[in-house]
Amino acid sequence: MSTDVTARTPAPAPPGKSGDAAPGGLLRLMLDGLRNNMRQYGMLIALGLIVVLFSVWTDGDLLLPRNVSNLVLQNSHILILAIGMMLVIIAGHIDLSVGSLTAFTGAFAAVLTVQHGVAWPVALVLCLLVGAVAGAVQGFMIAYFGIPSFIVTLAGMLIFRGLTEIFLEGQTLGPFPGGLQKMGNGFLPEAGPHTNYHNLTLLLGIVLIVFTVLQEFRDRRRQQEFSLEVPPRGLFLLKLVAISAAILVVTMLLASYKGAPIVLIVLGALVVGYGYVMRNAVFGRHIYAIGGNLPAAKLSGVKDKKVTFYVFLNMGVLAALAGLVVAARLNAASPKAGLNFELEAIASSFIGGASMSGGVGTVLGAIIGGLVLGVLNNGMNLLSVGTDWQQVIKGLALLVAVGFDVWNKRKSGS
Repeated sequence: MSTDVTARTPAPAPPGKSGDAAPGGLLRLMLDGLRNNMRQYGMLIALGLIVVLFSVWTDGDLLLPRNVSNLVLQNSHILILAIGMMLVIIAGHIDLSVGSLTAFTGAFAAVLTVQHGVAWPVALVLCLLVGAVAGAVQGFMIAYFGIPSFIVTLAGMLIFRGLTEIFLEGQTLGPFPGGLQKMGNGFLPEAGPHTNYHNLTLLLGIVLIVFTVLQEFRDRRRQQEFSLEVPPRGLFLLKLVAISAAILVVTMLLASYKGAPIVLIVLGALVVGYGYVMRNAVFGRHIYAIGGNLPAAKLSGVKDKKVTFYVFLNMGVLAALAGLVVAARLNAASPKAGLNFELEAIASSFIGGASMSGGVGTVLGAIIGGLVLGVLNNGMNLLSVGTDWQQVIKGLALLVAVGFDVWNKRKSGS
């Protein structure tokens, strides 16, 4: 007599399908998905925990609308630098000159607008061109002369710092024109009927939530089309709820103060634009390719020298933009501006998931890493923690992030 084995041993349901129906199976799948996607979700969870902890420790002062607005204004330049630095690190390089180039750009803008009366829109364009030229020169030496990026950008750090001192003659120079000041300190104008909230900010928040949700569903569908592994449905929906809730909370806080800062709109446009390039454009795939496996990328026809050149040119432009934002926020250019900015940008990238060996990282990860450092700085300032201990804590955070990357790579390799 034959025995129907399949009737007694049904095939296991695939993740995200009918197996999710049982509460225990759903929880197990979510935990497994979280464990398997720890690189992607680890720092996002860490950021949430840091916000909660400092909110408790500061008796809610961290999440006051005014403080949230200041948090955006004070860290926007680091987030801008972190985007460019993430691309540099993904390509397998490093840039130590961005802090000095940021200071030099601010000094150049001050000389143009304050001393020579150049209109601020013209000065803005010229400063971005200066950043592009500086990045292009460094990128050319790295890509086509084969000089290590560490050496080239270390030299650039010294050169741009010296040029800043020369341009400013060792003195602080300001104030800037009102239009340029708004780039670092301005807010979106009021619009619509009078309410207790900033209407434009609320509208932008709703648009951002819708865009984020649609983008996440689009990315998940594309991954499924190419038979790539995706997180379980429960974990994916939980991620959407968490992101939407976070955007809504920040939107309400900003809307209850002065509204969204102008620099936040600039930063949002950068995140969307660079995120699209790194996910969908050929240039973004080539950056990942040369950072992940340079010999294989060359054999595949990737023009690695050209890609490296444009990565550093892009970094120069973003450093110039960050310099304009810093100078506009401070309403003056200082010879000491930009100190340790390169370290903050590098730390943001590694905390946000970049790999020491290149080929790994995301634009959103750079933003998350920058926010982790920004919330740490802001929270410790509210708690009156000394700058000495702040440096120690940020150093430990960087060490933990890089250690996690090494551990994760060893685990996946085993």
